[in-house]
Amino acid sequence: MKKPLLIILCLTLFLASCKTDKKQKVADLKMDLSILDKVANAHGFDQFRNVKEIAFTFNVDRPNSHSERSWVWNTITNDIRSINKGDTISYNRSNMDSTAMKINGGFINDKYWLMAPFNLAWDKNNITYDHESDVPAPISKNPMQKLTIVYGNEGGYTPGDAYDFYFGSDYMIKEWVFRKSNQPEPSVTTTWENYVDINGLKIAEMHKNEDGSFKLYFTNIKVTSKNP
Repeated sequence: MKKPLLIILCLTLFLASCKTDKKQKVADLKMDLSILDKVANAHGFDQFRNVKEIAFTFNVDRPNSHSERSWVWNTITNDIRSINKGDTISYNRSNMDSTAMKINGGFINDKYWLMAPFNLAWDKNNITYDHESDVPAPISKNPMQKLTIVYGNEGGYTPGDAYDFYFGSDYMIKEWVFRKSNQPEPSVTTTWENYVDINGLKIAEMHKNEDGSFKLYFTNIKVTSKNP
C-alpha cells in the first residue's frame, strides 16, 4: 500500500512543479517585454494576428471646418480602398504608382493615429526611445509614464519625427505629443480618449487639443476577423 501512495505523491509533486514552472516562464516572459511591447500589447497588439480587414473613417474638426476620408485595409493582401469626397480609389501597397503613393501618404497618417501603439512594435527597428516613470502630462498635468520615440532619418514619409506618449500603470495612452523633425516644441498635442474594444483591438476614438478647438476622431470603425 505504501508504494502506490508514494507514486501518487511523486506524480502530484511533479505536476505541481510543472504548473509552477509554466507560470514562472509566463511571468519571466512578461518581465522581458520592452516598454514598446507592453504599450502595444495593452492596446491589443497580440490580437492583430487574427485581423483580416480594418475599415474606418478619419475625421478632423477645426473652427468652421470639417474634413473626413474613409479607408478599407486588407491586412493580409495589403490592398487599400480610399473613399474621399465621393471618389473611390483602390491600390496595393506592394505596387504603387505616383497617384497611389500620394494617397498612401494619407493612409499612413490616418492609420498611425488609429493604431500608433501597434507601430511601437512594428517600427521598433527604426526608432530610438527613452522611458521616464513620473512626468506631468502636457494637458491634464497628471503624473504619468512618458515614452519618447524618435524615428530614423531615412525612409518613411516623415523621417526624424518624434512622439511623446503619456500613460499610466495600465500602459493605455492618455495623451501624446507629436514633434516634427524632433524639434523641442510640440507640433500637435492631444488626448487619447473614448476607447472602444473591437475584436480585441483597443482604439481611442477621440483626440482633442487642450481647449477643444481641434478634434481628430474616428467613426465607422469595423474590424473583421480571419475566422468570424
